[in-house]
Amino acid sequence: MFDPKDPSMSPIMESQSFPSSRASTLAPSNGSISDMEKETGTSSAAASIQDLKIEHIALPKTAAADSPLDSTSLNRSTKSSDEVIPDYPTGMKLGLIVLALCLSVFVMALDNSIIATAIPRITDEFNSLNDVGWYGSAYLLTTASFMLLFGKLFTFFSIKWFYLLAIALFELGSLICGTAPSSIALIVGRAIAGIGGAGIYVGSLIILTYSVPLEKRPIYTSFVSSMWGISNVAGPLLGGLFTDSLSWRWCFLVNLPIGAVTVLVILIFFPDPVRKVTKEGWRTRLIQMDPIGNLLFMPAIICLLLALHWGGVTYSWNSSRIIALLFIFGTAMTSFIYIQYRNQDNATVPPRIFRKRSVWSSAFYAFNLGAAFLLSVYFLPIWFQSVKGASAVNSGVMNLPMLGGVVIFSLVAGALVTLWGYYTPWMILGSMLMAIGYGLISTFKPDTPAGLWIGFQIIAGTGVGFGMQQPLMAVQVVLDAADVPTGTAIIIFSQTIGGAIFVAIGQMAFTNKLVDSVREYVPGIDPATVIASGVTAVRENLTSELLHGIAYAYSDALAQAFLVSAVTASVTIVGALFVEWKSVKGKDVRASIA
Repeated sequence: MFDPKDPSMSPIMESQSFPSSRASTLAPSNGSISDMEKETGTSSAAASIQDLKIEHIALPKTAAADSPLDSTSLNRSTKSSDEVIPDYPTGMKLGLIVLALCLSVFVMALDNSIIATAIPRITDEFNSLNDVGWYGSAYLLTTASFMLLFGKLFTFFSIKWFYLLAIALFELGSLICGTAPSSIALIVGRAIAGIGGAGIYVGSLIILTYSVPLEKRPIYTSFVSSMWGISNVAGPLLGGLFTDSLSWRWCFLVNLPIGAVTVLVILIFFPDPVRKVTKEGWRTRLIQMDPIGNLLFMPAIICLLLALHWGGVTYSWNSSRIIALLFIFGTAMTSFIYIQYRNQDNATVPPRIFRKRSVWSSAFYAFNLGAAFLLSVYFLPIWFQSVKGASAVNSGVMNLPMLGGVVIFSLVAGALVTLWGYYTPWMILGSMLMAIGYGLISTFKPDTPAGLWIGFQIIAGTGVGFGMQQPLMAVQVVLDAADVPTGTAIIIFSQTIGGAIFVAIGQMAFTNKLVDSVREYVPGIDPATVIASGVTAVRENLTSELLHGIAYAYSDALAQAFLVSAVTASVTIVGALFVEWKSVKGKDVRASIA
């Protein structure tokens, strides 16, 4: 028992001194220290010392200095003076929560890949060939634009209910798409689904932080992250199956029952975390949401992506539309950065968070990894179809070595971080493997044998798998629990926007080179005709000799896109080298205290 007169305990008293305001934070929610004195007869000093001892046991010193406590963390029972009984879900309850999160991320990612094989049937029904670009862009625009907003919503409001709201928006968008009477309705549905998708991915990873201890979190994060790779494999296959056997509408309607399962599991088994910030008034929290910053940020991102999507394809780069979009982006983004600096802790991206070395370096790593990976996901199937003559479904099968490597080694990396604790080495290894793999992929030729295009994909996919989830681990280790939602949103947004920007850059590099390559290999054909015809249609009406030239033209042009992927993969090493060497086992901050 603690004796305040015992001189051997004096170092504890000296090392655990706190200001009076801090001591008041430590008071149990069901009564003040003076109330406890009346009931137990203990002295005020002894009660204060005991509270300090509870904090010393439950939290590392860094977290104690920065993170407010709530009644959950103080009323947690202990087996002994040195061990806190975990209150994370376990057993079947944990399994169901993780399964629900995996399913929700799977359908969210699937919605981005399944539509590719359905587009021909959609355009046939709606006579909407000019709208093809919007079917993918509408989803991507709203997903990227709303990610940081959801990070703030999860920080200041109910995690559980806003996650369910995100699923509801995604389901509503899917329902609109599945029952769309026109192309415009389909585009609107895609945009609504994208808003929900932003909240689903951010929210799933945040819920995971409240369900699994940090030292075990890497392996569970790898389960959720691997859904991206699995969905990219399943998307074209399921899209082809639904389109041929049922209807293209089932590419969207399939989301409804899966989403319903997730809603049911989260509703029943995930308790909404009680956090100090959620007890503040609505007006206070709305001010902290940085409404002006968000109103500037979302149109800035939309204008940037529209300019990249249209520039050089629909409109020339010097057209008034593209110039106006880039001007609005520059003005709005400059204003957004100023607002972030002025608002500080109330900003969408608080400067004190982004200034942390591991946060900005992890965001840089995620940005370039997302660029390298999405470029390959987008352009490798085109290479298989245009150069090897594969069908849409078969091109998805031929892309399995890459995506399989991502899924398998994401799980392997999660297990290694869980066992060893350190994540930075796997970021560095991932950078090296990605650079090598994508560099080798940029050497693809029409006569490249299967052994090489399979092996090169495996190398690149292994690198992506090792590196994909590590930025999330880094921010969760260096940030206080209250800042984890914002940090998570920053990483996911960086990965998403990196892919969106560089797919557009890769498209420009590919298109420009294709014009020159067609003139070189098949001088009798107008390059504009080849580009307008598309990948598969151009092969249907050509002789075998011309097809040989077209294959080489496409291969050379796609090599430029793969080279962009190799460059962005190589640049990830800069971010990896700046990430601090810390271990998930060196921090035991419980998410429930945020």
